[in-house]
Amino acid sequence: MDRFCDAGVLVEFLGDWTTAHGPLYRRLAGALAGGITAGDLPAGERLPSERDLAKMLTVSRATVVAAYDELRGGGLVDSVRGSGTRVSAAVRPRRSGADGRVPGGRATSIYQRLVDGPGKIISLALAVEPAAPELRDAVWALAREDLPELTADAGCHPTGLPALRQAVCDHFDGQLVPTVPDQVLITNGVQQAVGLAAQMYLKPGSTVVVESPSWPGCLDVFRAAGAKLVSVPVDEDGVRPDALAKAFAEHNPALAYVMPTYHNPTGVLMSASRRQRVAQIAAKYRVPLLEDNAYTGFTGYSGAETPPPIGAYAPRDAEILSVGSLAKTVWAGLRIGWVRAPEPVIDRLARYKVRADLGNAVLDQALAARLLPKITDIAAGRRETLARRLGHLAGLLAMHLPNWRWRTPEGGSALWVELPEVDAQIFAQVALRHGVEVVPGSATDPNGHHDNHIRIPFTLSEADIAELVNRLAMAWAELG
Repeated sequence: MDRFCDAGVLVEFLGDWTTAHGPLYRRLAGALAGGITAGDLPAGERLPSERDLAKMLTVSRATVVAAYDELRGGGLVDSVRGSGTRVSAAVRPRRSGADGRVPGGRATSIYQRLVDGPGKIISLALAVEPAAPELRDAVWALAREDLPELTADAGCHPTGLPALRQAVCDHFDGQLVPTVPDQVLITNGVQQAVGLAAQMYLKPGSTVVVESPSWPGCLDVFRAAGAKLVSVPVDEDGVRPDALAKAFAEHNPALAYVMPTYHNPTGVLMSASRRQRVAQIAAKYRVPLLEDNAYTGFTGYSGAETPPPIGAYAPRDAEILSVGSLAKTVWAGLRIGWVRAPEPVIDRLARYKVRADLGNAVLDQALAARLLPKITDIAAGRRETLARRLGHLAGLLAMHLPNWRWRTPEGGSALWVELPEVDAQIFAQVALRHGVEVVPGSATDPNGHHDNHIRIPFTLSEADIAELVNRLAMAWAELG
């Protein structure tokens, strides 16, 4: 009931409240009032103590006291000695979503930024780039050569456009995973693939084994299904097999979720031997394994060869779902993803897919079918730019924030940075006042083992990276 009495949880919900206008206490009161009237802070919910919230927000206690007084004056909260400050039972919330906020979850601020747009804030919530130049050429070719045949078709392919399913098969064949079209389902990006798997495998009370850290957006999908999360650590070689086997044996999970190729947020590349071991453990304990390879298109920065997906090492009786997309390599606006799994799994998953949207847009799928065979060349073009930006960001951080620590990622698009002896949620509040939206490590780890970490994408321009580091340095100096 009292989930928001934890100041850290409430702070993540508040988002970029400091960027509003007016005195600080009124900005805070306004953010809380919005959550109350929208129903996100339900009647009877206990709010954090003034001292705890002030500490987490890095503001004076007087600011929080004044904000709570404002809410009491508006009849939104009640304070009772011994019971703290609670949302008033007399409040009648508006219909859900009426305040324009994305509801629920630890990744709320990430999705909210998608809805609101970046504004004047430099947001570290997303790591996205403009479209690869090859997309434009593919659009023109599609219009010239394929449009008559495509528009003559009925346009309804619930499991995916046949040409794209075959292109995905060829993609997996090239990764040493022999695949036939009946083992492929086309989805609206990786996020839908994860959501469909959650619907199929999970029910309230189920357990999902995830990596520590992991991506908040996917963790929210599992939480929304009512699942309990059990995390296992990631080292320089990927998810730890000993911890994975222990979690499987002790918790009998309904699903496991891992990111073997340029893990998000650490950038770690799981080795071939580790992938083989993970596949064997999943088969031994009969746990369906969802591997998210959204970053497979990247060629990496260390020069190491990317091993085949975990599915390539799967014993006959293993249930491995290999997920990928074009969003990171080609364009986030091309919402095309896929799942490769045993035929009975794809058959079941397709029933959830058709109920969700009847199938992806045909023209988007036709574009993807043209682009997927070129993914290696497209990724090579991305790599040079990202590697240069990575070096630029690392150099500026080393110069202006020498106490921060990170491991150079083997791939991906972000640095996973450790802040010395500082809760990243607290730093995030200071950074927000300097115009930077930080996603704290607490959002990536249900067990709190990465509370002093932040993720810094290097998909910004070099000029924007310089401005970003300047703002982070000013925020760090203020916090100090």
